[in-house]
Parts: sequence; C-alpha cells; structure tokens
Amino acid sequence: MAKGQILVVTSDEVPGRKVVKSLGLVRGQSVRARHLGRDIQAGIRSIVGGKVGVYAELLEKSREEAIGQMTTEAEKLGANAVVAVRMSTADIMGSAAEVLVYGTAVVVE
Repeated sequence: MAKGQILVVTSDEVPGRKVVKSLGLVRGQSVRARHLGRDIQAGIRSIVGGKVGVYAELLEKSREEAIGQMTTEAEKLGANAVVAVRMSTADIMGSAAEVLVYGTAVVVE
C-alpha cells in the first residue's frame, strides 16, 4: 500500500493483514440535489425503459465524494485502512439524495 493511500474494505478484517490499532468511527456524507432537466430526461427514460444514467451518475459522484471525505478523516486520525465500511442512501425533501458512508479507521500491518 502506497504512502497516503487508505485501504477501504467492507469486511471486518483485511485478509493477510493484522489490525494493530482501532482509531474509531469515520464517515463521509454527500447531499446532491436533482435537477429539473435531469428529472424530465429520467422520466422519459422510465417510460421507454432502460438505465436511468443521469441518476446513476449523480449517485456515483455522491458515493465517491462521501468515500473521499471518510478516507480523509481516517488519514487525519493516522489510519492506513477503514474496515467494516457501509453505505446508506436516503431521499431528502424528495428533490435531493444523501449518501452516507461510514466505517472503522484502523492501522494494519
């Protein structure tokens, strides 16, 4: 693992590595509002069927932002990994989406 790079895993352990220190909960959050133009485009797509790319892109950007915040927080604590990572999404006021990512910051060897 390169210096400054945080390993992120959904498992409670990192295979082949030993957790030597637990530093606590870290999280990242992203809230993004939908756009009227995107809603119209998505509505048309839902009528004809297929992937709603505008929403998939919105959620992907939100996930990446939230993961980035979480890993930055972990790095500030001195961690080189985050284990037991979980993601949650929610609608806010029907026009925005929240992505919450959280896990446990640890030092692994």
